[in-house]
Amino acid sequence: MKLAIDAMGGDHAPEQIILGVNRALKEMPQLEVMLYGDEEKIRPYLEESSRAQVVHAPDVILGTDEPVRAVRRKKQSSLVLMAEAVAANEAAACVSAGNTGALMAAGLFVVGRIDGVERPALAPTLPTIDGKGFVMLDAGANSDAKPEHLLQYAIMGSVYAEKVRRIPKPRVGLLNIGTEEKKGNDLTKAAYKLLSEAADLNFIGNIESRELLNGAADVVVTDGFTGNMVLKTIEGSALSVFSMLKTALTASTKSKIGALLLKDELCGLKSKMDYTEYGGAGLFGLKAPVIKAHGSSDANAFYHAIEQAYKMAQANVPAIIESQIATGKE
Repeated sequence: MKLAIDAMGGDHAPEQIILGVNRALKEMPQLEVMLYGDEEKIRPYLEESSRAQVVHAPDVILGTDEPVRAVRRKKQSSLVLMAEAVAANEAAACVSAGNTGALMAAGLFVVGRIDGVERPALAPTLPTIDGKGFVMLDAGANSDAKPEHLLQYAIMGSVYAEKVRRIPKPRVGLLNIGTEEKKGNDLTKAAYKLLSEAADLNFIGNIESRELLNGAADVVVTDGFTGNMVLKTIEGSALSVFSMLKTALTASTKSKIGALLLKDELCGLKSKMDYTEYGGAGLFGLKAPVIKAHGSSDANAFYHAIEQAYKMAQANVPAIIESQIATGKE
């Protein structure tokens, strides 16, 4: 299984990217990687391996670049060359922690959209209290959506949850302001009807945002505008809570002693709610797996993003999505 990796994308590239790659090569014996980026900067961190190939890319798409323009103009960038390798079937999937908009543009224009998929969706796996997590889509690929798009998101999310996360008959919830069928705006009301009528989906109805972290559903669908706001609210809330805990547990000698006694439990709690353990956000609806790792990814986070891409390619998720989308249109 060969994956294409953007070694220059992200806040801590290439060091943390390559350290994540080194770990992946050790723990996945069948994995091969093509690393795109500045060869002189990559080599010092890359452990010797016959399964790692470095492809020099002189350009880098920055976080400040306008996405579509950058993809069109920076043809020799690590991100574009990575996507082209997937489009040419030289690699089964690709991973980048770089510019999100540019990766989505490269995925759409270079890798290509699955026939029948109207809108690709950005789909992160978010933590839950029970440690199982849930897939949410769309998290920002498209600000607006139609009811038909939410139905396709549900199909794609269900395929991923079943084939990669190994959840039989994943529960699909529609993010809404109430659990009653008639609640919501025109979009959610129409989407509710479509999801209810989809025979192959385990649709459990509306889900309120306060229930997300309780593990109320395995797949949660919404429009990209709402999904992105929810995603950033969850991330911000988690950071704030841990910051307040740290302040409280270091405020006095007594609290420091208590923190020391609870160290293992606190580390376990942090690990359970750590999004990096779930990989990156998949761009679902493309002809091959495209994974967006978090921009601030360390080696651990990037390793899990590679693992996610590997499992998606291994399970042939795009082909299954294409088949189910086609069946739904018949």
